[in-house]
Amino acid sequence: MIERWGALVVRRAVVVLLVGLGIAAAAAVAGVGLEDRLDAGGFDDPSSQSARELAQERATFGNRSVDAIVIFSSPTAKASDPAFRAEVERSLASVPGGTIAAAQTWYDAQDPALVSKDGHATAVYVSLVGTSQDDFGDAFERMEPVVAESSLATDFAGPYAVYVDVNKETKADLLRAELVSMPIVLLLSLIIFRSVVAALMPVLVGLAAVVGARATVAGLNELVHVSIFAPNIITLLGLGLAIDYALFVVSRFREEIARTPDDTGAALVRTMATAGRTVAFSALTVAAAMSSLLVFPQTFLKSIGYGGIAAVLIAMVAALTVLPAALALLGTRIDALRIPFLQRAPRTEGDHGAWARLARAVMRRPVLVAVGVVTVLLVVASPFLGVKWGSVDYRVLPADTPSHQASERLNTEFGAERSTANVLVEGADRAGLDAYVAALSEVPGVVDVRPVASEGETTLLRAAWRGNSQSGTSQQVVRDLRTVDAPPGAEALVGGLTASTVDLATSVGDHLPLMGVIVVGVMLVLLFLAFGSVVLPLKAVLMNAFSITASFGVVTWIFSDGHLAGLLGFTPQGFLDLTNPIVMLAVLFGLSMDYEVFLLSRVREQWDATGDNDLAVQTGVQKTGRIITSAALLLAVVIGAFSLSGVVFMKMMGIGMLVAILVDATVVRALLVPATMRLLGRWNWWAPAPLARWWERHGFREEATGSPIPRTGTDRVDILVP
Repeated sequence: MIERWGALVVRRAVVVLLVGLGIAAAAAVAGVGLEDRLDAGGFDDPSSQSARELAQERATFGNRSVDAIVIFSSPTAKASDPAFRAEVERSLASVPGGTIAAAQTWYDAQDPALVSKDGHATAVYVSLVGTSQDDFGDAFERMEPVVAESSLATDFAGPYAVYVDVNKETKADLLRAELVSMPIVLLLSLIIFRSVVAALMPVLVGLAAVVGARATVAGLNELVHVSIFAPNIITLLGLGLAIDYALFVVSRFREEIARTPDDTGAALVRTMATAGRTVAFSALTVAAAMSSLLVFPQTFLKSIGYGGIAAVLIAMVAALTVLPAALALLGTRIDALRIPFLQRAPRTEGDHGAWARLARAVMRRPVLVAVGVVTVLLVVASPFLGVKWGSVDYRVLPADTPSHQASERLNTEFGAERSTANVLVEGADRAGLDAYVAALSEVPGVVDVRPVASEGETTLLRAAWRGNSQSGTSQQVVRDLRTVDAPPGAEALVGGLTASTVDLATSVGDHLPLMGVIVVGVMLVLLFLAFGSVVLPLKAVLMNAFSITASFGVVTWIFSDGHLAGLLGFTPQGFLDLTNPIVMLAVLFGLSMDYEVFLLSRVREQWDATGDNDLAVQTGVQKTGRIITSAALLLAVVIGAFSLSGVVFMKMMGIGMLVAILVDATVVRALLVPATMRLLGRWNWWAPAPLARWWERHGFREEATGSPIPRTGTDRVDILVP
């Protein structure tokens, strides 16, 4: 089918190119302002206890959660002064209606935690009006400028102050990543291709993929909720993979056209039959990995899945439509505008060359290499054994961000940091409620339990304890609160920020096995269809697991343990965000398979031609070594740009995926894969007889092009490559 499509593109290249560019232009318009239309947050499981508590709380009392904390202060006046109190009350009263649902002040509650140790500042707990995170974010943005006009100094902390700043940082980071990565990608493409025209091809495909995926997500946002973080994964995957795919296709086209310079059409058809098929399988494996995120109930994870699937599939479409149409029109002019000082003499490739020599050296000592590499990767991964989990708090933001500074001020000027949980009790009488409050007060760590609101037989309590809301100690307090028996005949639900984290951990743990089954199952099926072996898919999954766990070890060592925090410019949280490794797992499994498919396609091609396993591995590594390394370098630039993010979880994903890609493209592909394929020998290509017969009739294989590299007495055949 792909061969027929290649022939059609040759005949209708102008039409295909113009239609593709027209669609890309329309998509660019449709995606304008996408970030402003997307939702913030999305980390909750709607069926969790914390989510049900919040829903019932809002239905009964309106919103009473602490959504924002306003700090009023003065260098001269004290919070106890009548004028100070009057200004606080006036500032809150000036906020437009429909913005603040409730405000708890020191003047009303006489809670000592709401006044600073020097008495010159007071904190106000604000509950905002709304039914969704977007509503609360909008309410905060309406409140902030009005309150900031107070004659007292004002600072803003709390969940929605952090969310608003995270959204601002995310938009800025996305623009920065694109501005940083694109010029470097273009420069590296010039070095890799040594031709201006050829170097522009990855950029063309990358831009088409990004604008197409943004338009797709914009349309999807009309049907379902999509998180503000979806555009980030579009840039990361769409741009990165489009560049990879363009590199694979253009490199193969140059190889084919060198064989038949007078027949561009035939060269392009052969390119589509080989590299085009590889791109299609690679994209399907990455999309399958990203689809595993759709099993989670959290909008954030679903949105990353939506964005990733759109980015990958549209990158594939661009690489199989716009790119081959451009190549058909360019022909040998793909090498036009060569850069003289980057030119080098034509080199020979086959079962020799630097990469082939490396593969032969590895295969002479396969056990030593395999054991050594696996040992090193497991040592690198070992910090992950002690990982601690949490979720978003103010420390994900740069230290100079207003909400980060305000939160630090709360912790230093108002005593030890405090966390809270809302406890909703329904159906309790007075005696039962009093006994329940007393029991909650006995939970280790709890310093205060007080009623916040009451309506009929429903009462909202707020329990407080010292410590950061995301710490392991705080999470244990919530678990202990939930073990306290509700009053007879009553129901009690525990919610709040820490409770949401506890429920997020439970939800992720419950859905992770299904994600694993989907990722591994689809990978095994697709790789079998591509290569006709049941051994290679299992080995590929195992190889990917080594590189991914190594990256998890690195991010744990850096972001949880706090190493290199000063150099990288972030505040250590002492834990990893629960959702980040899940996203990394899906993305990295897909990206690792990208290189696995490309390498094994060349190995299988040579195996079909010669039946010699060692020669097939040497030739495959030689023919793909430079291209995979170049592709990984370009992808590393795109991914690495996200390590410049001011938001810690985006920085973590950038660094973690950067490590995994570089390890996978070098250590795993150049050392571990040849070693294991040498050890397995002909078993690499084994499948049960019924499956083998089915694959021979229906499987998808790349057709060998040109002349195969035969086994000779000298193990050496020269094929001229530009």
